[in-house]
This record gives sequence, C-alpha cells and structure tokens, in this order.
Amino acid sequence: MNNPIEISVVAPLYNTKETISTLVSQLESVFAQLGVSFEIILVDDASPQNDWLVVEDLCKRFSSVKGIKLSRNFGQHIAITAGLQYSSGKWVVVMDADLQDTPTEIISLYKTAQSGYDLVYAQRKVRQDSWYKRQTSKWFYKIFGFLTNTKQDASIGNFGIYNQKVIQSILSMKDATRYFPTMAQWVGFKSTSIEVQHAARQTGKSSYNLYKLFHLAFDNIIAFSDKPLRLTIKLGFLISLISFIIGTYYFISYSLGQIKVTGFTSLILSIWFLSGIIISLLGIIGIYIAKIFDKVKDRPIFIVESKINI
Repeated sequence: MNNPIEISVVAPLYNTKETISTLVSQLESVFAQLGVSFEIILVDDASPQNDWLVVEDLCKRFSSVKGIKLSRNFGQHIAITAGLQYSSGKWVVVMDADLQDTPTEIISLYKTAQSGYDLVYAQRKVRQDSWYKRQTSKWFYKIFGFLTNTKQDASIGNFGIYNQKVIQSILSMKDATRYFPTMAQWVGFKSTSIEVQHAARQTGKSSYNLYKLFHLAFDNIIAFSDKPLRLTIKLGFLISLISFIIGTYYFISYSLGQIKVTGFTSLILSIWFLSGIIISLLGIIGIYIAKIFDKVKDRPIFIVESKINI
C-alpha cells in the first residue's frame, strides 16, 4: 500500500521554463529535511515558452513530480484550481514557480500549521518587486477590498499552506471567476500568517501589467460582491438630492426675477451628465447579467490536455 501524501505542492507555470528545475530541486531538498511524503504538481497554463518540455523531463526523473497541461491559457488562478483538484496531500502548499516564493519557507509554514491552524499565509513584509508593481498591487488590493467588503493585505498572495479540508471547501465553490486568496479567505477556518522572505525575480518579468490587474480586479469585484450595484443606488439618491437642491435654487431665483434668460450650457451639461450616469448604470447591470449567463452555461472552468504521473 502506498504511503499517504503529507504535503502537495501546487505551482502554476507560465513563462517559468528557466526556474522549474531549480524549484523542483529545492523542494526535494526541503522535504528531505522535513522527512515527510510529498508530491509536486506542476500546472502548465499553456505557456508560450514550452514549459511542458521541462515538466515532461522532470516527471521522468522524479516520481514525486506530476504534470498537468491545460488545453489553453485559462489564467493563473484557474491553473491553481486545476492543480488543487488533483492534489491528494493532507496539506497543500500553493506557490509561484518563479522562485520569488522561497521553497525553504515551507518548513516554517508547515511547522506553524501543526500548532493548530488550518491555513497559514505567507506574509511578504519586504517585497522584492519594482516600485511600479508594488504600487499597482497596493492600489489593486485597496480598491478590491473596498468594493468587496473584505480585508485585503497586499503582502499576502497565493503562497501558503492549506489543510485539505480547506482545499475541498474551495473546490466546492462553483464560481467561474476564480481568485484563490479571496476564496481561501471566504471559506473561513482557523488561520494565521507568518513573515517570510520574498526573493527577487531571477528571470523575466511579471505577466501582470496594469490592464491585466484592472481586468482581474473588475472580474473579481463583480464575482464576489454586489456592492457596485448598491453604490449605484446611493449615487442615484445623491444625484436626485443635488438636482432637488439646484432645482429649488433656480425656482426661487426665477420667482425673484433674477433669471432673465434660461441657460443653454447648463441644460446641455445636465443632459450629457445624466445620460452618462444612466449608461454606466445600465452597463454595470448588464455585466452582472452576463455573469449570470456564464454561470447558466455551466461550462468547465478548465480543460486538461495532458497528465503525467497522475
């Protein structure tokens, strides 16, 4: 009988061809120190750098390495979901494959989890990223937290260790839009965070630019919260109040004979302003309806093209 897996590592791959082998080597060393059974699940999210060729070689050399190749690029968080679905460990570590998440920190995460926690987040107090990425990430989390009524910490990402019952709870969520940190937060359970060392990127650059961050934030705000709809109601009441005040002012001014000629500019500006507000509100409602349509179609959130050692 095979020994049960103690720790599964799930790492999504996208343009990480040059770091995958080093990652696996360092993980092998870490688990040798811990003395526990493990598996390393590498999920190729249709990387254009042929990461899969490296994965195939590693799977031949190490029985502990398992490979999953998605049929196309579904995105980082869906790739994580695919890896989670095939994980069998009592504990699951989620981490990036670019070596910015330091494998040796798994020892601290695992030991902390053994003291009675179901989730242990890795907190990157000193992020080894560019000023631009730190600022965009900071504002992403601020806006995302405000519009979803959740507490977001820019120093915490995907990296952490999670009990299998947490993972199963996350997998039970049928949301088509996936964002792993928020989903882990939503399911609850006993959690804590520890400070970890965040390494500088060794090769390449992040695949997240400003547009992708905005798109990610927008999709997840719509998926995780109805606050934008509730804000539109408040905006409508505010516009109505302002309109009533201005209308009252102009009525009094007209009654006192202070207005001789009605203003064309104010009329045109009011029409354009209110038309813009109405179109924006309809757009927000339309997006929610589109998300409902996607949910009703019930398509699989990912498609696996190939599997190795699974």
